[in-house]
Amino acid sequence: SQDKFNATSYDVMAMVIITFEAFAGMWINTFIVSVLFIAWVKKKSFNSNEKILLFLGCSRFWYLCITWLYFFLSVIYSWCFFIHPIPQLFAATQSFLNSSNLWVSACLSVFYCIKIANFRHIFFIYLKVKIDRIVPWLLLGSMLLSLVICILVYNIADEAHCNNLNSTTRGNFWKLSVRMDEHFFPIFFISGFEFATAFTAVIFSVLLLLFSLWRHKRKMQTNSVKNLSVDAHIKAMKSILSFFFIYSINFTCLVLTLIYVTKKKNPLTFLILVFQYAFPAVHSLILIFSNPKLEKTLLRTLPCVKCKACMR
Repeated sequence: SQDKFNATSYDVMAMVIITFEAFAGMWINTFIVSVLFIAWVKKKSFNSNEKILLFLGCSRFWYLCITWLYFFLSVIYSWCFFIHPIPQLFAATQSFLNSSNLWVSACLSVFYCIKIANFRHIFFIYLKVKIDRIVPWLLLGSMLLSLVICILVYNIADEAHCNNLNSTTRGNFWKLSVRMDEHFFPIFFISGFEFATAFTAVIFSVLLLLFSLWRHKRKMQTNSVKNLSVDAHIKAMKSILSFFFIYSINFTCLVLTLIYVTKKKNPLTFLILVFQYAFPAVHSLILIFSNPKLEKTLLRTLPCVKCKACMR
């Protein structure tokens, strides 16, 4: 029928776009992890920035991988989501990886703020001195918090699944339909609080860093410092603003996902998912081009850059 065709067309289109975004993001984050791992093997040490980028690259790779697998199974083998505990495991795993992605991104923003910004407050000076020792604890805290959220999501999803099975006969098992708005309100509340907390940390870090860079830029211009230093600060400010812009879009998409999660095959829901799953790839690209080592390695590996070098 026509309805069946439309549903199938929607599924295929969604699968194609999610596959492109997922594999592009996985390639980009694999590149980041590979470069950092090779550098660690060579020099046998990691600085704080590389530790955060490594954690972020790993969490984003597995998040995109699990997300693609979820979409693939939901389109091709949708019946498997009625088998215990597959839906619970997917919900818990995606929650853990998404939470890790959010918190490690927030840690990266806080790290850049403390490391680059210049304020004379005694507490800020203390953080600047101790930041390299604090970073491992921040990452550990992010993983533990993500694990707690993962366990909560699994328990809530499992309880909802069991309650639904108890009220569903054997004959209607394959027509199982869990009402997300009734059973998963605690997950929405936990996720919303998590998103808001991480986004608040990013906002404060970005605003403080931008203010510090802007003040330093004005001071250099007043003292007639070389244009190269001024240009470097302007480039840094543009990079931070671009990160803040896409992080704001990602936060908006995450909130809208909580609102429209029950709207199946809705064009707005599809658009939200497209923006949401593009964030790991786009943000990772910004991180690559703001890191001289990663940018240089990427440009060396691109075929078009190699061809231009050979022509010269």
